[in-house]
Amino acid sequence: MHRGKGMKFVGDSRIRSYEKNRIPKDYSEYPGKTEAFWPNFLLKEWMIGAIFLVGYLILTVAHPSPLERQADPTDTGYIPLPDWYFLFMYQLLKYEFASGPFNVVGAIVMPGLAIGALMLVPFMDTTKERRPLKRPLPTAFMLLALCSMIYLTWESVVNHDWDAAKAQGEIVEEADVDTSDPGYEVYMNQSCVTCHGENFEGTPAGAPLVGTGHTAEEVKDIAVNGIAEDGQQLMPADAFQGSDEDLDKLAEFISGITNQK
Repeated sequence: MHRGKGMKFVGDSRIRSYEKNRIPKDYSEYPGKTEAFWPNFLLKEWMIGAIFLVGYLILTVAHPSPLERQADPTDTGYIPLPDWYFLFMYQLLKYEFASGPFNVVGAIVMPGLAIGALMLVPFMDTTKERRPLKRPLPTAFMLLALCSMIYLTWESVVNHDWDAAKAQGEIVEEADVDTSDPGYEVYMNQSCVTCHGENFEGTPAGAPLVGTGHTAEEVKDIAVNGIAEDGQQLMPADAFQGSDEDLDKLAEFISGITNQK
């Protein structure tokens, strides 16, 4: 081809003029300080995320979530407990200034202020400094929030009755009950059902009856004299308020429940 009038330049409309901007910048002049988001930084993030995900799945398989008995909305004695990451909120609602008539303060106002402060952090701290000592306000807020969560979680764990919680949520096999038995009617009409439950599974106020092995005579003695252990009255005396005939029916019925396995 000869230079001159016959030379023409043809552009290809399929190639965008800004296509060259997609090429990652050369960061070799700043080693270890910055890098291209794609694919260098994002690939590292995915790798770390995959490691944590695999570790979490292994923990889930090795330690499955504990199950409690079937939820009973009529059981007013059951005390629900949130998961560990909400224990600090659970503990906060126990204090006088955040419970009762001030429940709105502990449940809405204080968490709302904390979340609002977190959302305002980018606007409160516009400095490019990365060292914590050079960023006093964000560092102070973060340390305050962290210390508060640790303290409240610790207080919740220490002050909670874990043995009682385990007992109230324990899965107990239901007894095979003959509801036509006269003793069952006595059981339902007396205060027994309040403490020991409709299915004899027990409540925080009374022990389960299935599998205890008590005889009819022992049941009668307990119903009349109660149970005391280490100076503590576990079951009050004269809990049964009825005739001797009803007591015999109840004792025979309960002894059949207590000897089931």
